[in-house]
Formats: sequence, C-alpha cells, structure tokens
Amino acid sequence: MLSYLILTTRALVMAAVIMGVSFGYTRIKGNIYHKRIVFGFTIVGIIASAVIAYFRNATSKLDSAIMNGWLYSVSLVSLVLFFVFSLKAFANSKNRVISSLRWVFLGLILTTVAAYAMSDVWAYPYHVLLSEKTIISTDFLLSMIGMIFGIILAAVMLIATMKTVMRMKEREMECILWLELLLNAALRISGLYSVLIQKKIIKSNHTLFTYTVFVKNNSDRFIFASLLVIVIAAICLFVRSFNRSEPYRNPAEKRKIKARWRSIRRWGLAAVIASAVGVCNLTVVEAMNATDVTLSPIEDATAVDDENVYVSFELVNDGHLHRFAYETKDGVAIRFIVIQKPGSSSYGIGLDACDVCGETGYYEKDGQVVCNLCDVVMNISTIGFKGGCNPIVIPYEIAQGQIIVPISGLMEYESEFK
Repeated sequence: MLSYLILTTRALVMAAVIMGVSFGYTRIKGNIYHKRIVFGFTIVGIIASAVIAYFRNATSKLDSAIMNGWLYSVSLVSLVLFFVFSLKAFANSKNRVISSLRWVFLGLILTTVAAYAMSDVWAYPYHVLLSEKTIISTDFLLSMIGMIFGIILAAVMLIATMKTVMRMKEREMECILWLELLLNAALRISGLYSVLIQKKIIKSNHTLFTYTVFVKNNSDRFIFASLLVIVIAAICLFVRSFNRSEPYRNPAEKRKIKARWRSIRRWGLAAVIASAVGVCNLTVVEAMNATDVTLSPIEDATAVDDENVYVSFELVNDGHLHRFAYETKDGVAIRFIVIQKPGSSSYGIGLDACDVCGETGYYEKDGQVVCNLCDVVMNISTIGFKGGCNPIVIPYEIAQGQIIVPISGLMEYESEFK
C-alpha cells in the first residue's frame, strides 16, 4: 500500500499544484470563454494520459521515450508562447482570437502536465495485476487503497491551491504562476535532453549533461520547492487575515468579511497540511517503506572489448536473474540484466532500470523478477519489451552462443546511473 501511495504522490502532487494555480489564475483573470479553453485542454490531457497508459503497458506500439519527448517539447514551446501572448500588447488586444491565445497555450501546458503525470497512475493497477492475476486479493486491494489515498491528496492539493491563489493580489498570483511553471520547465528541459541524447538526435553537451544529472538526482526537491511556494502564499494570507482593514457599513457586512477571511484561512491551512503530508510521504513514509533487499552482485561478462560486452549462454541459461555492467571512463557502472524466459530458449534482456522507477534495479524472488522500488512483479515473458515497469530496452545481438550488447547502446543511459 505504501509503495503506491508514494508513487502516486510523486506522480501527482506537483501536477496538482500547477493545475490549482493555473485554474485560480484563470478564474480571476479570464472570462467564461477562457475558463472553458483551459478546462477543456486539461480534460484532453487526462483522456490522453489514459490512452498513453494503455498503449505503453498493453501493447508494444508506443515508444515511451519518444512520447515523453513530444510532451516535453510541447510543454516548453507552449510556455514560451504563453509568455509572449501574456504581454500587454497581446493580452489587451481587441482581437478576440489574439487575446485568447495565451489561454490556449496555458491549456496546452496543462494538457502535457496531466498527460505525463496521470499516465503512470493509470498503469498502477495493471502493474499489480502482473503478479496478483486477480483483483480479488489483499495485496491488490491494499495497493489500490494506497493509490486512491494519493489521488485524494492530489485533489485536495489542487482545490486548496486554487482557493489560496484566488485570494492573492494580482501581481502575487502571477508571480506564483510563473514560479510553478518555471519549476515544471526545469524538469521538462532535463527530460527532453535525456530523450534527445538517448535517440542520438543531438550530441552530448557537458553543461546540459551536468544539469540533467543534477535534476534527476534532485527531482523530489523540485516537488518540495513547488509545495513551498504555496505554503508561503498560504502563510502570507493567514497573517494578512489578522491585519485586514476593509471598510464596512453595517454589522452584516462585517460578519460577511469575517466569514470570507475565515474561509481563506481554512483553505490556506488545508494547503499547508496537504503539502506537509506530501513531503512526509516522499521522505518519512518512503524511508519506512524502503526494502532491505540487497541486489545480487554484478557478474563478470565473458568478454569486453572497445565496442561490445559479450555474455555467453552458459552464464545465463539457468533461468535465474543475472546482472552485468559496463564501467565507463568516469567510473559509472551501467547495469543490465539477463534472464532466460520460462520454457523458452530466448532471453529477457534490458537495463537494470526502468522509466517509472529509475535505476533502483530488480531482484529475483521465488522465481519472479521484482522491481526494487515499487515491488511490482515483472512478467518475465515481456522483459525486453517497452512499457510499464519493464526494464528499459537496450540493443543487443545473438551470435555464436553469445549475447552481444553494444557499448554505444549502454552509454546512452549513463545518466540513469549517475
């Protein structure tokens, strides 16, 4: 249960904050037409996330890296265009189409946020069923309870953030919006660079590589920073509520003002509590849930030359999980796993990492391959195919009783093991 609470929190809480701030901003600054644009694009993102989850996990037709690359690109381009069309020359244009374009681009940002964040969450029941085979099991129900609690936390965070932001002054509200969008952009730049390098679309750049490694190693800190912005806003409103000086003409108006500020304090408190729970889930709860599983040692490959790593069938034909690695010039061990598939002469081969959980690795338990982070049991027959919590696919060849893994294919994922 705790594993899926943590995973859902990590996937959704920052997205909830971005959506809450954007919805609050739209409700104050936009008209009914603009609200429909932003809300409509968000719904499209949610629907797209379900479609992505299906194709990523139930088929082999979707390249997750390429899909993420498109989401990152659309998000970053939309952010730039949202900035451009938020300038006074465009925002105050009498042309309805031009004045509405900033809301279109804000909506596109939210489309990518929803599609990226929720596609992982939709897949969690599928991941659990890989091991449970039925929804009528204690483990499945506990896992889904953890996921549901994470979704509820994100929903509370979204509503509380929206209510809090709507009570801020206009300049403060815009500042909060841009801070949240820039934090999201910082993550998307890192992700886009990783995809471009992985697909050999661009050459490696030391500065961007260092930045990408920093972001990946500190991704939770970006979530914490996103929550901190809202906490500071809530605290400011809380203090401001006790120093209000709004005029009133009669006792009824005075009571109305008091009730409004009381509501503001309550939503601010809800935002602070939800933020605290989110941070607790990603720190204390995660530490409590950490498994003590020790990954099996890295085995020596049959041979390694300047171009390939060679693994003999004799080393891996026992049906058990085997772990190998190539050490780069910088001392980074890029791990990959090999396991013979049940009742077959073929092998499941992939990186000792996945797109969902990173390089936490896999271990063998009772003849099954298990993710070390989320405890999802892999379908050994699908190892070597893209999707879900499966190991990241790497290029390889079979020749003369050996598995031949190109070093160039491994080097694409060096940043995963930094």
